[in-house]
Amino acid sequence: MGKKIAWVTDTAALLDEKFIQDNQIYVLPLNIVFEEGALRETVDMTHDQFYEKLRNAKKNPKTSQPAIGEVVDLYKSLKEQGYTCAIAIHTSQHLSGTYQSTFTAAGQAEFEVYPVDSKIGSFPMMKMIKLGQQLEREGFEPGYIVERINEMADNSELSFIPANLSQLHKSGRVSGTQAFLSNLLNIKVVISFEDGKPVMKEKVRATTRAKTYVQNVLNTDLEKSIIPEVAIIHCNDEEGATAWKKALENEYPLINFSVLPLSACVAVHAGEGTLGLSWVRLPELAPLKKKKAELVTI
Repeated sequence: MGKKIAWVTDTAALLDEKFIQDNQIYVLPLNIVFEEGALRETVDMTHDQFYEKLRNAKKNPKTSQPAIGEVVDLYKSLKEQGYTCAIAIHTSQHLSGTYQSTFTAAGQAEFEVYPVDSKIGSFPMMKMIKLGQQLEREGFEPGYIVERINEMADNSELSFIPANLSQLHKSGRVSGTQAFLSNLLNIKVVISFEDGKPVMKEKVRATTRAKTYVQNVLNTDLEKSIIPEVAIIHCNDEEGATAWKKALENEYPLINFSVLPLSACVAVHAGEGTLGLSWVRLPELAPLKKKKAELVTI
């Protein structure tokens, strides 16, 4: 008889409530730390409330991982519910300590956990969960499932355009001079993930050119990979994301486009109005890139 696997992630994936319920996902909320204290994303505040607080905050908030006790309690609860192990897919360890704390929490809870560093956030994390649960239904063991998810992590892309550099300056990511000149000259930057690290890839004048750069990244991947789905991701700019979606659908009729919000933790640094694209490459002819699954043993 196969193992009963619990599926765990965090709010960097920002899964919608129906997906969470339909697929029995356990979600650990990341924290936004305002002056009055830490608030758990999607639990202690809605996204509308978060953006209202962000606009009115005297000091820029910070982000933090779930409390270790909260993770331990979750794993103890899963054990009591009859799960034999968990596959925990978390945001890049270069953005949050959630992935690393999984090892400690699993040991304290005396529960078998396979931690996965998604090397990213948002849309690809949802695709990793979908792939993993499909393989579970097909009867594969956790170790093999994690190898396949790690392969997907290596083939995931997320490139975004911060609305402006003011929020990046407030969060300490760029200098005040850079932020001032960027806003004065309407300079936009493009940030992409490379091996789990957000890297500034391009500086251009105007949002249109920044979008063109991101689409060129997509075009390059389309030359060597199958990309059936692309998400237009945004920080509280559904109108802008929907307009971009319509333009993309005309240009790429064979791709299925969707609009998805980004985690509030991204908005703390990138700012309200941020837009981007995310997808997963499917190199069907490439051999499986093996990566040893990390199992937390007791």
